[in-house]
Amino acid sequence: MLTPQDTDIDRGMTSRRSGRFASLNNWISFAGLVVVAGSVFAFLLLFAIDSMTGHANAYMGILTYLGSPAFLILGLFLMLIGWWIHRRHLARIDPSEAPLTVVLDLSNARDRRKILIFSLSSLAFLMLSALGSYRTYHFTESVMFCGEICHAVMEPEYVTYLQSPHARVACVECHIGSGVDWFVKSKISGLRQVYAVLADTYERPIETPILNLRPAQDTCEQCHWPQKFVGNLDRTYVHYLSDVDNTPFFVRMLLKVGGGDSSTGPVGGIHWHTNAENRVEYFASDDKRMEIPWVRVTNASGEVTVYRSEGYEGEPLETQVRTMDCMDCHNRPAHIFPTPNDAVDQAIYMGRLDRGFEDLRFNVVDLLTMEYESKAEAFEAIREGLTDYYDGSDELESLISEVQSIYAQTFFPEMKADWSHYPEHIGHKDWPGCFRCHDGHHLAEDSGASLPVAKHECNACHLI
Repeated sequence: MLTPQDTDIDRGMTSRRSGRFASLNNWISFAGLVVVAGSVFAFLLLFAIDSMTGHANAYMGILTYLGSPAFLILGLFLMLIGWWIHRRHLARIDPSEAPLTVVLDLSNARDRRKILIFSLSSLAFLMLSALGSYRTYHFTESVMFCGEICHAVMEPEYVTYLQSPHARVACVECHIGSGVDWFVKSKISGLRQVYAVLADTYERPIETPILNLRPAQDTCEQCHWPQKFVGNLDRTYVHYLSDVDNTPFFVRMLLKVGGGDSSTGPVGGIHWHTNAENRVEYFASDDKRMEIPWVRVTNASGEVTVYRSEGYEGEPLETQVRTMDCMDCHNRPAHIFPTPNDAVDQAIYMGRLDRGFEDLRFNVVDLLTMEYESKAEAFEAIREGLTDYYDGSDELESLISEVQSIYAQTFFPEMKADWSHYPEHIGHKDWPGCFRCHDGHHLAEDSGASLPVAKHECNACHLI
């Protein structure tokens, strides 16, 4: 005759044999269940943050739609492994020796304590998941993540970015922006870059311009409004001669910025190129867009004029034609590599270099522009050179420190990056800039007239 206890045991074994989830009753599957719960919670939290924030963060998409599902899959995998292991274990043992199914009795004080501990632990886990997800979100949109951790190879870009006028604009705002389309494009492009870093096959220096960079209308013009740029700018530029006394000289310049919208003022000046009623297109025959032999201008009435440089008779493919925007002049808005002359002039003007040292400008520029294999080699050469020039001076150490600092912020020998590899198209002091088109040699096909604002018409853009 079966006793009540035997009946309970038999009922328990029957439940184990027939229970649908009996094989999930193990620690591995339970751990997987916890990971699944955490990943679902993290996904919901990140999705809510992404939906409520005022701007898009591309790395938020990685966390929300790639990171959380990855942990979900990991949790499900752990549950499956635990189920498989436990099922094989149950198949090998005698049913009478199988462990009893866990039963919780709320009338039992010990079971109530277990439920309380489990509930508090689950709540703490969810709170930590929420805090970790939130902090991770903010960290992945930080400049440190892009410049130091995720893209360590980008040291030249990161250092120059910190000195730029856009140092408070997050990297993702310009390089990716909002929207799913460009997020997907950037990540696909990023796969190739990740491989290049891991395989150590990336270019030194990093080549520019970036061909797949998002149009300026989608990024720059979210803050800047070209149609409202009206009037002139009065700028004074300070320079020093490379003579014994480091003689200063000043250039005061009135820049005719002009405007690009007839509703706010006369259309003209430098920002005529951004006038919505006109369309300026060009073909560059080299990767750095330094050689522009063909320009097409469409005015407000739809009249098209094509200008060609002397000797160019070809016709570019439409896929090779680029519509001019902000980045064709402001091509270094956040990664400015100053020339050695400009960097030294600024340091002297700011008082960081003492103009009292004879031939200071000449000697410092000479040391900065020598060829070095590494930053350590450059620092040592700078110290030896300045010591030879100014040994015995009380200010020698501060002078050495400042020149080394200038080098560290403008030259990156390990990446072979400096000003000479990154032309800046604003103006025409160090690079052709405006003269790529306005050199007086781009002639209209029909009339033979040159592009407006030719090289000899200096006052069209500025007054000195």
